Amino acid sequence: MAPTSRADDIDVRPISEAEHAEWLRAVHTGFLRGPVVSAEEIEGRRRNFVPGRFLGAFDGGRCVATFRSFAQELTVVGGATVPADAVSGVTVTATHRRRGLLSRMMARDLAAAKDRGDVVATLIAAEYPIYGRYGFGPAAWMAEWTVDVPRAGLDARWAGPADGGRIDLVDGDDVRKLGPELHERLRRTQAGVIDRDELWWKLNTGAVRFDPAWTMPFFAVYRSASGEVEGMAAYEVDDNWGEAKQPLNTATVRWLIGATPAAERALWQYLCSIDWVVKVKSGGRAPDDLLPHFLPDPRAARITSLADFLWVRILDVVRALEARTYEGEGALVLEVAGVDGLTGGRYRLEASADGASCTPTTESAELALEIGELGALWLGDESAVRLAALGRVREERAGAARKADALLRTSRRPWCPDMF
Repeated sequence: MAPTSRADDIDVRPISEAEHAEWLRAVHTGFLRGPVVSAEEIEGRRRNFVPGRFLGAFDGGRCVATFRSFAQELTVVGGATVPADAVSGVTVTATHRRRGLLSRMMARDLAAAKDRGDVVATLIAAEYPIYGRYGFGPAAWMAEWTVDVPRAGLDARWAGPADGGRIDLVDGDDVRKLGPELHERLRRTQAGVIDRDELWWKLNTGAVRFDPAWTMPFFAVYRSASGEVEGMAAYEVDDNWGEAKQPLNTATVRWLIGATPAAERALWQYLCSIDWVVKVKSGGRAPDDLLPHFLPDPRAARITSLADFLWVRILDVVRALEARTYEGEGALVLEVAGVDGLTGGRYRLEASADGASCTPTTESAELALEIGELGALWLGDESAVRLAALGRVREERAGAARKADALLRTSRRPWCPDMF
């Protein structure tokens, strides 16, 4: 059948499992990976297939746009988790741009997420301008540092943590046994962290492989003086000896988690102490990460990337605002404008150390904003005062933005360690 040209003739629908390989081909095309998908990848990714959660747009039998969502848990301020609709695999083939295909897939998915009772939808935005029009806002940013090891001022004779703990190299089997419990400890303390399922641990330790470019990293574990696992890192090291046969190797961190600052300090010091390594690349960290200040010379850690990372679309304003804790105490009336009829209204938020309540109200609004701006404020990272200065929120009562910051902002910034 010849491809059609009218947008209305393009069929947007959930794919069948038999169409999964064609859907993956479209994903590869959209992300410019090439049109060929290996049999290993098709078989490996079939593990993730959930009927109804994979959407495709079909023109003449060919998949020309893709969209996937899956169940996720997101940690909010204070350590509670909320059910989230995680959006991934979003592509539109270059031949079919500007036909509303993403809008049709997004509307279908968000409506289903709302019906399921998901509190928010989440995604990692490849491009900044796309997702604001669907009510998403950048809720957590990501920074990457490159550490100039010789400049850092660390003791070249470092032989292990001074706190009685120790660093051990382990293999993938150990990581799969020890990692999930450690990650759960992190999830109870860090806003922005998402859950890691069994497949995540298998993919990131080599137990399941379908990416031909994937290589096995080194795994380091920090155990406290009592023997408890409190930190873990995966890293790789290149092989660069320079023109004068001098070691110029770089250690690149794939992921590093610590349940305590002591664990993080020990792991960073270990990475900076590896023979022949002159640079350490941190991987994605929170913008206020402690890494530079673990070094005698913090300037040795240079930010090489800083960008928005986790985007949030609030689907249930009441449950979202009641799920988190607040560092301030008070009340605020918000006028929230939705973009698609799924959310919106006027709400009174009352917060204290004992918890929070959020209820629809007819009181006069103090602060007016769109749902995407509420998503940016929700995890405590953005400032309502900044958004007011940019014209993205509106004070209906003088001082309302400052009042919002006193309630919503947090002393530490949210952080999402994982791409999805």
